[in-house]
Amino acid sequence: MSDYVAPVAAVLLPNVGGIIGSFFTRRNIKTWYEGLKLPSWRPPNRVFPIAWTTLYSTMGYASYLVWRDGGGFGGDAASPLAWYSAQLALNWTWSPIFFGFRSPKWAFLNIVFLWGGIAQTIYMFHDINKNAAYLLLPYLGWVSFAALLNFRIWRDNRIKEE
Repeated sequence: MSDYVAPVAAVLLPNVGGIIGSFFTRRNIKTWYEGLKLPSWRPPNRVFPIAWTTLYSTMGYASYLVWRDGGGFGGDAASPLAWYSAQLALNWTWSPIFFGFRSPKWAFLNIVFLWGGIAQTIYMFHDINKNAAYLLLPYLGWVSFAALLNFRIWRDNRIKEE
């Protein structure tokens, strides 16, 4: 049974931050977000929880593969997992910045750093487990799309931001 604890914990951990972030999101969808000028190409709101649950789970499993194959936190995996943790922290802070503080401008700055953190994490994961790196590619793609959406919302709603 203990062989399952580490991968399950790794998959669940990123989702915890996503669940916490969803409280900021849900509270501000109807009261603020829906009142913004939004691009026609944005996905429907119902897509986001599905996409993020999938992405959080795959990135969690990728981190497990690196932890397992890289000797844990004391082995070669230490630095890649530190990058993983840093980008995860940036990810978790995006929703409170965008929705909680209602700041597309600062959320965009956050997502730029997040994108760089993801790219570096992929690079570092690749040395330890190529599949772990490949598992993060859809995440990088989604965050690239989210960055464009974030920028467009910021650009089209500058007067509304304090």
